[in-house]
Amino acid sequence: QVQLVESGGGLVQPGGSLRLSCSASGIALDYRTIGWFRQAPGKEREGISSISSSLDGSTYYADSVNGRFTISRDNDKNTVYLQMNSLKPEDTAVYYCATDTGHLQGLGSLLADEYDYWGQGTQVTVSS
Repeated sequence: QVQLVESGGGLVQPGGSLRLSCSASGIALDYRTIGWFRQAPGKEREGISSISSSLDGSTYYADSVNGRFTISRDNDKNTVYLQMNSLKPEDTAVYYCATDTGHLQGLGSLLADEYDYWGQGTQVTVSS
């Protein structure tokens, strides 16, 4: 059974940093596309970052986080990270990681409909 578990969320002041982790069981992430998404209250789920399989390693970012967030993977730990710097109040949301069944063929995507497995989410709140 595939399971994704996000961790690392919390309350941080504007300008601060957090690192989210997405740990997987039942699936090896090294050849999978991984995406990070977020959903704020009353808003649609937004794709913010994606990383291609380890064969490619390309990374993708939404304009809203480009230059502030960095996605990376540690295949030995079967974990993908999202380093978030210079956080803003508008970054407040529940953050989710996701992967697919293989149909993305290791290519990155910021489209939620492309993903099949989702974690339960971790809350990030940016407030003074």
